[in-house]
Amino acid sequence: MSERPTAPLIAAKQTVPPIRPGTVVRTRLRAGLHRDDGTRLTVVVAPAGWGKTTLLSQWAHDAAETRGVVWVSLDEADDDPIRFWTYVLTALHRAAPELADGALGALSTPGLDPVDLALPLLLNALVELDRRYVLVLDDYHVLSDPRVHEGVEFLLAYLPPTLHLVLAGRSDPPLPLARLRARRELTEIRAADLGFRPDEAAALLCAVGDAAFDAEAVTALCARTEGWAAGLQLAALTVRGAADPATAATTIRGDDRHVLDYLSTEVLDRLETDHRDLLVRTSVLERLTGPLCDHVLGRDGSAEVLRALERADLFVVPLDARGDWYRCHGLFRDVLRRELTRMDPAEPARVLARAADWFLAREHLVDAVDHRLRAGDEPAAADLLRSSVPWFLERGALSTHLELGQRLSPGTVLADPRLCVALAWAAALDGRHDRMGPWLDAAEDLIDEDTPALEGWRTVRGAAATMRAVELVIWRAEAEPALTASAHAIAQETDPMVAGYVMARTVRGAVLAFSGRHEEAVPFLDEAWERARALGLSPLLALQPASILGVALTETGRVERLRRLLADVAPAVRTAEQQWGTATTPGVATLRTAEARLAGVDGDPGTARTLLLRAVELARTSGEAPALLTALTDLAEAELDRGDPAAARAALAQAREVGEHEPVLTLFVDRLARLERRAGRSAAPPRRHDEVVEDLTDRESAILRALTGDATQREIGASLYLSINTVKGYTKILYRKLGVSTRAEAVERARALGLVGSAGHAGRAAGAARRGPAAGR
Repeated sequence: MSERPTAPLIAAKQTVPPIRPGTVVRTRLRAGLHRDDGTRLTVVVAPAGWGKTTLLSQWAHDAAETRGVVWVSLDEADDDPIRFWTYVLTALHRAAPELADGALGALSTPGLDPVDLALPLLLNALVELDRRYVLVLDDYHVLSDPRVHEGVEFLLAYLPPTLHLVLAGRSDPPLPLARLRARRELTEIRAADLGFRPDEAAALLCAVGDAAFDAEAVTALCARTEGWAAGLQLAALTVRGAADPATAATTIRGDDRHVLDYLSTEVLDRLETDHRDLLVRTSVLERLTGPLCDHVLGRDGSAEVLRALERADLFVVPLDARGDWYRCHGLFRDVLRRELTRMDPAEPARVLARAADWFLAREHLVDAVDHRLRAGDEPAAADLLRSSVPWFLERGALSTHLELGQRLSPGTVLADPRLCVALAWAAALDGRHDRMGPWLDAAEDLIDEDTPALEGWRTVRGAAATMRAVELVIWRAEAEPALTASAHAIAQETDPMVAGYVMARTVRGAVLAFSGRHEEAVPFLDEAWERARALGLSPLLALQPASILGVALTETGRVERLRRLLADVAPAVRTAEQQWGTATTPGVATLRTAEARLAGVDGDPGTARTLLLRAVELARTSGEAPALLTALTDLAEAELDRGDPAAARAALAQAREVGEHEPVLTLFVDRLARLERRAGRSAAPPRRHDEVVEDLTDRESAILRALTGDATQREIGASLYLSINTVKGYTKILYRKLGVSTRAEAVERARALGLVGSAGHAGRAAGAARRGPAAGR
């Protein structure tokens, strides 16, 4: 199995911006940034034009002598958890490959949120480092997705001293700053600190304006601009070449409106025609590079124009040392966009559409869709998303596909049956089964005989029926309707040369197996596995039929056929585990369970138990209830067979917790109940400590209080304004600190330690917010 491809990234966004010649050294501020007093987070917060990026780039180049510096320049397209953490982890990987290798693999695994595994792996790697690093996230204010901020808060909560986080933006990040401030774990640099002092202003005026001022004139200018870097730079441009620099500088005031007007009338209107044309027409683009500008403008020579603008200090700054990528200062861009709209209101959309084509030609598909959406061209964005599920699957970016789909208006999505099915397909592959229903409802009402097929499927009806069967069996735990839907899918997907043929038979076989009809399941799964190998499908698609087939073969007594299957699939399984560790595909967990069953048949209970412990670990990470329940109940049976009922009850208690909080088919419920009767129903006693080994964080304490009630994890998340996966991430660490493995044990242990009272007010409050049939999922 080859290394999984990744979505292309813009390297300049992961580069510390170069220090421009003549930049004023802010010694007093850099000294504050160099403090090594145990703070976890530094925030640099001020409106546009106060010199945040310039200060941090100076400091970063200086700090690189003593620590590793990792930089990410953010933009609005990064407002998605997977894309955001892909940029962050890739930047960390470039600085120290051992730091983010495992985390990047986990991030690309469908169905896992960053807090599930990628961030814990990163935190563990940070603890092992000998060198200290600093991570700078510039323009953090452009991010609004709560899940991004939840992930950053999670990272901060457990951040070891080997990494310091720096956030720069125009507004305070939605993080617990007050708590960090009270614990002296926060350094703050704000507009009042960034304002230029007279000596710094004099240096800037001299460097940019090529003129000298007396102390009185500099002090007066500082007072009028309140030390605002953009105002001072504009003053410097004003006095450049003036007969009386001091008098010319008096025309500058310190308010935004005046600066915008001045930029429009005095700076923009005096530019050379080709320079002005480039700046105005590309003002809707976040970042500029010569080839991109050439494409959207339909001309050559843009790279040289960008270099000339940068040399002239005209608010265009390089993003990398080679000068490949640039950005235009936010204030100047406001003026340029206003001018572009005045000239031709339709031009912004045309430029963004051409930029989308440029990114698409380079397989920057996420950027291409983003630019189409920003251009207001929803049909073109929908076309890209409809046909690109396999592309996102191969790159572990299905979550990003879904988030881009969420940016489309409901009218666009729900009127397009193929797009609805494509989004449901992406949701199924990404483990977001709760999202599938509304899309499938809309598609089924619209599909007719003339609806074209999706890429990878013979018919859109077959794709929709396959996805409906998945939604029914996994999300609703309704076997009979799932059997009907999967039969319809088989009837539609008859072309063995497309992936849909494999998926329809995989789902049909799975539904039959999960219904206890293993004998009927085997032919479908066998055929799906053989065709998946012949077509060279991705591990996520290929290992699923093999894994369910392995269990079905054990249930039907086909031991030698199972032995051959495991031998055939072994190289792919080893590669998957080596490449992604515990973040591998759900099929690997079930294959390890089947392998354990074979070891048991061969009379090797020790190997069987080891394999089952591994299967439980893998299944818990992937989060699929059938795989986890099968592994846990097999483990419990193995423990009973070796005479350890206490260990068996511990495994069954975990299985019972899964069964109580996830939709589960009757087959799994019946087996669990049977084993509980054999082991004795009482749960295993929690592991005891005299006290909690580690202090609980505020988030952990809040979740612990909520666990004492009857709220599900989803309801707890809603009451705390956290996603369910973030709640799960904190809960895993909470269980470890308490030395327990189930919710009931955690509550009992917490009460014994006096961490919670006898009743859970937060849990009851969250429980009161139950919303219909989704409760418990």
